[in-house]
Order: sequence, then C-alpha cells, then structure tokens
Amino acid sequence: MPDLANERVDHRFKGLPPDAEGLTVGELAAQRRSLFTGGFTTPVLALSAESVEHNLRLLEVYAERHNLAFAPHGKTSMAPQLFDRQLEHGAWGITAAVPHQARVYRVHGVSRIFLANELVDAVALRWLAAELDADPDFRFVCYVDSVRGVELMDEALRAAGAGRPADARPVDVVIELGAGEGARTGVRTEAECAAVADAVAATATLRLVGVAGYEGEVPQATPERVDAWLRRLTALAVEFDKAGRFSADAGEIIVSAGGSAWFDTVADVFAELPELSLPTLKLLRSGAYVSHDDGQYRNLTPFNRVPEEGALQPAFRLWSQVVSRPTPEQAFTNAGKRDAAYDLHLPEAQVVRDARTGEVRAAEGVTVTGLSDQHAWLRTAPEADVEVGDWVGMGLSHPCTSFDKWQLIPLVEADGTVVDYIRTYF
Repeated sequence: MPDLANERVDHRFKGLPPDAEGLTVGELAAQRRSLFTGGFTTPVLALSAESVEHNLRLLEVYAERHNLAFAPHGKTSMAPQLFDRQLEHGAWGITAAVPHQARVYRVHGVSRIFLANELVDAVALRWLAAELDADPDFRFVCYVDSVRGVELMDEALRAAGAGRPADARPVDVVIELGAGEGARTGVRTEAECAAVADAVAATATLRLVGVAGYEGEVPQATPERVDAWLRRLTALAVEFDKAGRFSADAGEIIVSAGGSAWFDTVADVFAELPELSLPTLKLLRSGAYVSHDDGQYRNLTPFNRVPEEGALQPAFRLWSQVVSRPTPEQAFTNAGKRDAAYDLHLPEAQVVRDARTGEVRAAEGVTVTGLSDQHAWLRTAPEADVEVGDWVGMGLSHPCTSFDKWQLIPLVEADGTVVDYIRTYF
C-alpha cells in the first residue's frame, strides 16, 4: 500500500507553498502551517477538518439507526485517505464506477468493492480474476443489465480460466433495475431481469447475489415516484428469492440503492423488505456526504426533509485573490474553471479576508456571475468592501467535479491550521 505521507511536495500540486518543495507531505503536515500566512498561494482549495469529521459521524449514525450497510461512492473524491476514514466510520466497502477506480482502491487496500456498472471490458475482467485469485478476502460485486453483457463477461472470464485455480471464485453480480424510461442504465422490465438472471445461471463464471439500482435516475423524481421504483426493486428481490435465483453460496442477498438525494426514502422502503431466505445486506451508496457542498446537495440532501436526524456541513472552501478591481461594480479573482466546479452552479462568495488586517468578514454584496478559465467574475454592490489583494472564500456546488480539479487538498481546522493533505487519484 502506498505511503501517502512520504510523497514529495513539488510543482504538481497547485496552491502549496513554494518553499515546501522537496518536503514530504508528512513533513509539511507536521509543520501545521496557517493556510493564510504559511506561504500558500491562491487559488487554493481547502477542506474543513471539522466538517469532514462531522459528516463521517453523521452518516455512520444514520446507517446504524436504519439498519443499513453503506459503500460510499468513491468516485466523488477518489481520495484513499477519505476512504480509510469512511471505512473507520463503519462503511462496508467503497463503490466504484469504472475499472480504473477499482484498481486505485485495490492498490490502497480496499477489500470490498461494489462496481455500480456492468463490467464488460475483457482486460479489466482478467485483472479482476487475478485479484480474486490472489486475495481470498477480496470481495467484489458489480452490475449486470443485459444478456449480452453476461455473455461478454462469461467469455472473458473463461478465457482467463486457463491460468486460474480449479476452484476459482466466480464474479458476484447484481441485476441493475433501470429507474424507468428515459433513465440511464439498467434493465427496464421485470421480465428482462428474469432473462438476465437466466443468463447468469447458465454460466460457471458468475453468480447472482442480489439486485440494485440508482433511484436518482427516476424520471421527474418526486418522493412518490422514487418510493414506487424502490418498491419495484424490493419486490424483484422477493420474487427472485422465492424462485431460488440467488446463489446460496454467497451467504447473503444484496439489495442496494441510495445516492445522496433520496437515501431517506431508500431507508424507509428497505425497512419494509420482508425476511428473505438468506441474510439481507441493505447497501446504501451515497458518496457526496463526506464533503457535502454549498449548492446541489445543500438543496437536495434528505436531511432537509428529516432535520431531526441531523444536518450535513459543507466542507469545501475555495480561496482566491482579488487581482483586478476595474470598476466599483466589478472585481476579478484568480480562480476559474480550472479550479472550481461550475457544471451545476457557480461558486458562491461567502467570506472576504482583508489583505491588510487579516480580518475575515462576510462577503456582503459580492456575487460570482461567471468563470473564465482562470478568473472569477464578481459583481460588487455599493456595500461590498473588496480590494485588490483580498482573499475571497467561495463555497462550491457538486463535490464530484470539485475534487477532480485538485491533486493535493489541505485539510484545515477552523483557525486556519493545515493538519493534513488529501491526495486524489483521478
């Protein structure tokens, strides 16, 4: 497993202090520098240490309260240090979307991976077969959503079979039930699900261990529509169990759903799932919770509907510096599309740090109106007190397109002390 603390700090990592060149990440973290006076350059993305810890604990408690397992989607952060923290806080495993992500997870010691996609790449399947053969403790589960996909998986795994042990483990699969017409992937009808299950049963390389899907793709999603689709999913699990379609060798039946917007409905419907012939792993896959945000998930989080269960805290803050103040109504900072998520919402100006006094105040009258490649366009109202040289702290929307713009992210305590650096692998 790579020792992230021994990686050298250099020009690859934007925003970090130039005088830290050549130090290891561990050595730099041990210096506990201030984000504001410790030599960091703008733009620089920071994660709140307190908010990350709060969010980890909140979902751990939520899952325990609702008798759910969870495998948070690692594509959100692609940060093994955060995976470790999620696993320490009760995660069953980590979810992936593509083979590259699974390879990153394995290199960093993740022993349970749920791949929320059909895996039909022959090269990736050969790699997977080798991983399963080399490590009896490695658990891997992925989607299937077509007879053709099953055929391709079986063909690739049989081709890899010449060098595999005689008792080589089959690949565990769950049938993905599509969320409706116009949704993304997944089998559209229960009859087609049965055909895919029959195709799996006809192979020796795969075993069917459950059903799954993503309720976030329900067209024109409302609580009622999401509830109805989830009940189709649980009914499919019950029907398949009665028909003996699930492999008894697996020792459990997986029923999985749960993005970051509807996991309260998932919890409610999964709670009503009747007892099956094997223990049931009710697996939630929410990923955005670890950082939360100041836009997409601030608006969509289920905790808005169930405030008695707690509240997530946004952990991102992008700091950039005012580099131009051409008119009283306009200012520009040095962070743009290369630094901030902008696919769903523009960044939100939240605070200003005065370059002369170090005072941090609310960004009253400051609005981000656009992004260029390396500039944020700010509209400044008459009450806005913003000067060239000031730092503007911005909240971001959509964690999945925030993490991927940064390779090494300072983890910062409330007083500005940097206590660690989060490495990402996109």
